[in-house]
Amino acid sequence: FCFGPRKGNYRKMSDFAEYILNEKDLISKIEIIYFLAPKLKINFDKSVIFKTEIARMFLKYTEAKVDNNLVLTASLLCNCKKVDDSQKIGKLKTYAKEGAEYLTQLGFDERFCKICEGVNRYSGNPREKESDILELADQFGGMLIDRPERIAFNPDEAMVLLEHRNLKSEYNRYLEIFRDFVEAMEKVEIQGNVNTTVFARLQKLMRETKDVPEFVKKIATEYSICVDSKLEELEELAKAAKETANRAMFT
Repeated sequence: FCFGPRKGNYRKMSDFAEYILNEKDLISKIEIIYFLAPKLKINFDKSVIFKTEIARMFLKYTEAKVDNNLVLTASLLCNCKKVDDSQKIGKLKTYAKEGAEYLTQLGFDERFCKICEGVNRYSGNPREKESDILELADQFGGMLIDRPERIAFNPDEAMVLLEHRNLKSEYNRYLEIFRDFVEAMEKVEIQGNVNTTVFARLQKLMRETKDVPEFVKKIATEYSICVDSKLEELEELAKAAKETANRAMFT
């Protein structure tokens, strides 16, 4: 695994959409965007990777009827015009829309751009279902990250704030299953020098890695492998429990 120049058919801005959507491997997709980000003048930092990994785990946990490649690509790009600057507070309401407009210049179709714009609620309704996944990963993930003005929330605190503050008056079709996902992940431990829960380990990697390449390498070679193994164990346990319940009902 290494970050380095990549060969491909990307030649001009309008070719970018086809190029990145055709790359199905998430780590390779991240590598491509990371190296093109300065040329494209887009925001692409560790927080984007952090939130996308949460989205990836959620999709694997829920098996939602969406195009995973589309959702994860949108997760990597929906914050492309986000500015992390307290002096530019007005950007909070406009970055998603500005990002969606910019993505059209990169060759993405109208629906993809609408999905990205729906990462927050400033553009109103109706919303694409994929936007609801982006919203949950973006807001929940954002609260798990340290900020200059506060330390990161723990997952339980973040989930309470997400449900009862951020989305108190909003409908998100995946909120209930996302809560189940968070609760399930909080019961899963990843072994190491010190055993930690799934989100605690991701937070630790976020704090300890110095840049995007190092963070992605840790996720690709260590973290995701362990998490996916745990998710498969949960799936098998759920299947076994369902079969047991069905047999009991039949009896």
